[in-house]
Amino acid sequence: MTPRAPSPGPPSGRASPGTPPPALTQALAEAATGAVEEVDGYAGGVYLRSGTEGLLRLSVLAGLPGELFRPWSRMHTNRPFPVAEVHRSGQSVHLSDVEESMRRFPQLVASLPFPFASLYAPVVAGRERFGVLVVLRPPAPGLPVGARDRERTTRAGLRLGEVLAGLAAKGTAVAWPGEPVCVQLPSGAVPPVRFGSFDWDLAAGTVAMDDGLRAILGVREASPLPVEALTSRLDPEDGYALWAVARRTGAPDGGGSVRRLRLKGPDGGLHLLEVSARSRFVGRDGHGHLAGALVDLGTGLVGSDATDRLPRAILAIDRLGRVTYVNERTERLLGRPRGALAGRPLWEALPWFAHPFHEEQLRAALLSSEPVRFLARPEGDRWLSVSLHPGRDGVTMVLVPEEAPVPEASAPPPVPSSVPPPAPAPPRPAASPRAGDGIGSAGARASSLYRPVALAIALTEAVTARQVSAVVTEELLPAFGGRQLAIYLLSDRRLYLAWETGFPPGFLDPFDGVALDARVPGVDVLTTGRALFFESMESLGRAYPELPLDAESGARAFLPLIASGRPVGSCILGFDRPRDFDPEERAVLTALTGLIAQALERAQRYDSEAAVARGLQDALLPHRLPVRAGVETVGRYLPGTQGMDVGGDWYDVVETGRGELALVIGDVQGHGVAAAATMGQLRSAVRAFALSGLPPQEVVRGTNRLLIDLDPGQFASCCYVVLEPRTGEVRAVRAGHPQPLLRRPDGTAQVLDVAGGVVLGVDERAAYPVTRLRLDPGAVLALHTDGLVERPGADIDEGVERLRRTLASTGSLSLPEAADRLMHEAVRASDRPDDIALLLAAREGPGGG
Repeated sequence: MTPRAPSPGPPSGRASPGTPPPALTQALAEAATGAVEEVDGYAGGVYLRSGTEGLLRLSVLAGLPGELFRPWSRMHTNRPFPVAEVHRSGQSVHLSDVEESMRRFPQLVASLPFPFASLYAPVVAGRERFGVLVVLRPPAPGLPVGARDRERTTRAGLRLGEVLAGLAAKGTAVAWPGEPVCVQLPSGAVPPVRFGSFDWDLAAGTVAMDDGLRAILGVREASPLPVEALTSRLDPEDGYALWAVARRTGAPDGGGSVRRLRLKGPDGGLHLLEVSARSRFVGRDGHGHLAGALVDLGTGLVGSDATDRLPRAILAIDRLGRVTYVNERTERLLGRPRGALAGRPLWEALPWFAHPFHEEQLRAALLSSEPVRFLARPEGDRWLSVSLHPGRDGVTMVLVPEEAPVPEASAPPPVPSSVPPPAPAPPRPAASPRAGDGIGSAGARASSLYRPVALAIALTEAVTARQVSAVVTEELLPAFGGRQLAIYLLSDRRLYLAWETGFPPGFLDPFDGVALDARVPGVDVLTTGRALFFESMESLGRAYPELPLDAESGARAFLPLIASGRPVGSCILGFDRPRDFDPEERAVLTALTGLIAQALERAQRYDSEAAVARGLQDALLPHRLPVRAGVETVGRYLPGTQGMDVGGDWYDVVETGRGELALVIGDVQGHGVAAAATMGQLRSAVRAFALSGLPPQEVVRGTNRLLIDLDPGQFASCCYVVLEPRTGEVRAVRAGHPQPLLRRPDGTAQVLDVAGGVVLGVDERAAYPVTRLRLDPGAVLALHTDGLVERPGADIDEGVERLRRTLASTGSLSLPEAADRLMHEAVRASDRPDDIALLLAAREGPGGG
């Protein structure tokens, strides 16, 4: 993760960096819910820019559960989705039905294959682009979105842009750092969404609540109150979590994941309390404070003994997926009391609903507003017929025990309560709707489309041609029962085989390198733009009698790979047996090949440009470190695996003008050529300052001022250490960078406490204190960037502790071997969001060894 620019410690009641301020959350929630109501929608949200360049995050989601739509919570601005296009162009997009969506944005339909309309408006103020406002509503096939609704959506985006610009002018960071806040839409049956915030004075043991929080909790007494007024309303496990966050120490810009805690209101309703270690700050009173926000999501249990008398098990959830009602028959059927189910997300109350197939059914109900019916097998041999009946305020679920059906294909295994394995679609019972009865019977269709959905999502992350081909093999073939795949790419007006699996050895050789005037199916689909489907090899032979065919009799599908009107290549799917291709399969395959073509075109650019980008990175890093008697140094660099941009991590070792050795490591915010160029400039500046013999604090101060002059708005972290080889005396300066580690000669290791200043590029008057220590003979000093200790979804402290233990275990290794061990886990990881730099320095032990 790249360094973030810190802000001064917030005053009382204000959120700290890394946690969305309540004012920002409220503005986004009000805009989303208001826009949904204005155009008669049933869901909506706001994508907001993040701290990562080119990445939008879903900040607020109204009327839908965030957990169910997690794969769509991150949107890169270069992707072929409407959100990305609106942000890039600054122009609204309106999709009235699935046909228009398929024509303009096939990747959207492939990943969400349900009938709905969607409206997108840019959130801007002048030239400032904050994000995109989204509204979902029922489709209107064949009818364009009316001018009134277009204008209302656009105006809603502009109004939100003005509000966000006002917040930014007051010092609020208008960027979204993490997962979306889910908001219940107002209705007659559901209480409105409310917001509140608190400020806990850790020294005094008191808490100040704003009017919003006091109203939600029904607190009449004036603030400040004893902290028990807040903690007593938490479940014990959440109370412990809140105290754990409060006890965490560190600088205000320290890391820490957001904790979401459940807090009970006076009516028994559940509310969502959000805190983070980043919420800690030092107030004007000199005390440590912890700030937090509370969102009243509008929960409230609805019950009536009338449904207890019905001969069916009935369970209801709100639009955010939380259980709001359970009748007695459901309690008996599931063997769990209402209290254990009510208020919980459906996938927690019924763990088998976390299975991808069942998640897809719930998405179908929430997005299409049509009933969905399917069979489920939650445990053992017991089967349930599940009916989902969606409405504006939620979904009513009917559960009916079923006899084990006679399978049309292999039945799915029981779904364990833990993470379940993928399973084929459950067969439909005899009483289930017919295939044409709408999205309800589309439950089976949705299951068959699950792997294409996974393909569409996975393709957005594949960056090389080999990765794209592997994704197609893993996701597309199983989805349609295929056994063979071949991908040809166009180059110099000829098709060349780029990837194949399953075909007999040598079978595809005659087709490799064929020109565009050859009469073969792979050329014909590319030149005409129309896919060809053959139910058997016999039908293929009749269409192409001169084509040499294999002995198998299976079906073949030939698909054009065309991206934005530009030919990329062609794709062949092979099947073991003859089979028909129904219209739905043909439409889905055609849409998916458009996605594959876009991914391959992007991958071709990556393959040609990545070598240039990595060459630039390599040229900016030192190829050889200086050798000094009594001191050994080793450096390691590992690029990230996401995207084709180079990173801004660097390390260096400089022999100063005073005969000392300067060790430096840094991390420039962002990725790409700009970050790498800034990194090169900073490295050169540090070297120049170090060679002139300036004290460490002046080296860092000078580099800070230079970065502000070179690129205002760019940030970087840095740790600069000066080592006297003869005595082992160390002077260290830190600018917003992770703390270094030290392994002592006795084999123990610790995280050093080096005083720190703000990151480079923020404040030209910033001062950087010096920490002095001694490196004993046989000791090792380890400097690293945060990519080595950060993992998605994990606390950074866990990564630091893991690194400390690993460093302590390297006592018997040479310094290069120790560096390799510290990098071992990162090298093996296939998914590295950030690049990594590591620099080790060791004083020779007694005897020079």
